[in-house]
Amino acid sequence: METEFLNVLHRELVPALGCTEPIAVAYAAAKAREVLAQFPERIELCCSGNIIKNVKGVTVPNSGGLCGMDAAAVLGVVGGNASRELEVLEGIRPEHIERTKQLLSEEFFSCKLQEGVENLYIEATVYAGEHKVCVKIVDRHTMITEIIYDDHLIYVAGGAEEQKDEVDWSQWSVKNIIRFADEAAIDDIKPLLDRQIEMNSAIAEEGLANKYGGQVGRTLLAVFENDVRTRAKARAAAGSDARMGGCSLPVVTNSGSGNQGMTVSLPVIEYARSLKVPPEILYRSLLVSNLISIYQKHYIGILSAFCGAVTAASGSGAAITYMSGGTYEQICNTIINVLANVSGIICDGAKASCAAKIASAVDAAIMAHHMSMKNLVFRSGEGIVQDNVEETIKSIGYIGRVGMKTTDVEILNIMIDKVKFNEM
Repeated sequence: METEFLNVLHRELVPALGCTEPIAVAYAAAKAREVLAQFPERIELCCSGNIIKNVKGVTVPNSGGLCGMDAAAVLGVVGGNASRELEVLEGIRPEHIERTKQLLSEEFFSCKLQEGVENLYIEATVYAGEHKVCVKIVDRHTMITEIIYDDHLIYVAGGAEEQKDEVDWSQWSVKNIIRFADEAAIDDIKPLLDRQIEMNSAIAEEGLANKYGGQVGRTLLAVFENDVRTRAKARAAAGSDARMGGCSLPVVTNSGSGNQGMTVSLPVIEYARSLKVPPEILYRSLLVSNLISIYQKHYIGILSAFCGAVTAASGSGAAITYMSGGTYEQICNTIINVLANVSGIICDGAKASCAAKIASAVDAAIMAHHMSMKNLVFRSGEGIVQDNVEETIKSIGYIGRVGMKTTDVEILNIMIDKVKFNEM
């Protein structure tokens, strides 16, 4: 299991510049232009509802404040560097922004909803004269599955099943994660976690120092007592304030999400600082947080109507319990207590209010931690809580993947103005 855990951590904990859905759109567009080998006359997108939902309201980084699908795609065409993947927009310059604004005023971009596809599905097609290039991304933000030049398939890769087969999820459990966290060689994980600590802490500081979005992190520190509980919530929220507000600093993701990457790490880092634990304990606690979040998201899926801040916060809550000397049972109870409390938070796209949802989820995680340290846990049969932590995680996965499918559709219908409330 050790090698598998390490491989998954290296796959999931990667730097990303900006919200990963608009960045994935920009990446697909940049790759399509690269293959076309000339500047296109127009670009067309076909995307799943979850991509449209998560791109509609978020500021694209390095864009000068531009938002939405059109800005992400056109900026990717104009100045994106596909070789940088999730940092595709790192090299954007002012002239790229001006060119993008010009093209947005013309008939350069179009987008349509693609139904009956995976939740993460992007198809970017660029046209120039008689030539066209189509790039498809499926299931993972940087997983190009097909490239078609004119009508010729010039690249094809394995899809979701091949990716899933790389991980033997049947061997994953909270107990095995804790065992790995206890025994992992620090030298194997230190560079990876140092990057997470450094990048995510930097964007949290940026969010606290400047006025981004709803200023959730700044508000928490201004209004509530400046204790570790408030700081843990504020720093995680401030990172999201900045990121959703178009900050150009990168973050290290978890489960394909920068917001989840900040939620699994920043509260744990703040508690480690407050408790004055040795660096080794912080590293091991971050292993707990990251892996427990990844484990839960496997059952839910990468995009859903279920807010990923909840599973990420249950990971950070479990890590705080681990860091505080909690037993295996207490760590499990922390996870259960979080999921029993705030599992009803919906994902209605990436935007400023994500910071508030993160703060709420982290608050629930801190309460869950304190309950579990007193050996208090919500009991089996109370709502969605099952006989043990593994079954409870699976029940949440079922709700997120299956139960909220219709919710996901109706959220998108509201966001694209298909629902007429005056007719209800």
